[in-house]
Amino acid sequence: MRNSIDRFTVALFSASFVLIMATLFYLVPVPSGAAQTVPAGQGLGNTTLLKRVPYVPTPQDVVEKMLDLAKVTSDDVVYDMGSGDGRIVITAAQKYGAHAVGVEINPDLYRQSRDRIKELGLDDRARVMCEDMFDVSVKRATVVTLYLLTSSNEKMRPKLERELHSGTRVVCHDFHIPGWDPEQVVEVNSKNNIPHKIYLYVRP
Repeated sequence: MRNSIDRFTVALFSASFVLIMATLFYLVPVPSGAAQTVPAGQGLGNTTLLKRVPYVPTPQDVVEKMLDLAKVTSDDVVYDMGSGDGRIVITAAQKYGAHAVGVEINPDLYRQSRDRIKELGLDDRARVMCEDMFDVSVKRATVVTLYLLTSSNEKMRPKLERELHSGTRVVCHDFHIPGWDPEQVVEVNSKNNIPHKIYLYVRP
């Protein structure tokens, strides 16, 4: 009984943390000069996205479980929408041999992941774009990964329905896509013993 209570408490804490982060991102203004250091040709697009989607990194063991669930191979093109520090992009390229693309609107996170990719010598298989995810085509993707709030997943759904080919796998961390039926839902505890849910969808 105590173990059940402990697991519930940890899950409640995890969900509360994400909601608190979301609230803070709504309240904290985006610096007006943030776009000045973004490479030519790459703009911030809709900067309100910085406030709308909080950055909470996916634990590395959950990253690998997401890519395992999607059965990523060297034949895949993986798009991570809201790629943060680039850990999914880097892991997809480095461990699974896939071609991987990250889309990240925050210029600091963009530079961090870009520099890490270069440092690891993964330039031929991995890259990141400093763009609004809603403005970037995913037509080349065979796998799309998402760690967004449910409301953002719902806004992303029409784009995915328009652009993704039949058979493309979409993997969501913790938050489902309203209106879609998952092929699989997997529960996993990360190394810090926090429970996570992974949703696997396959486009018809």
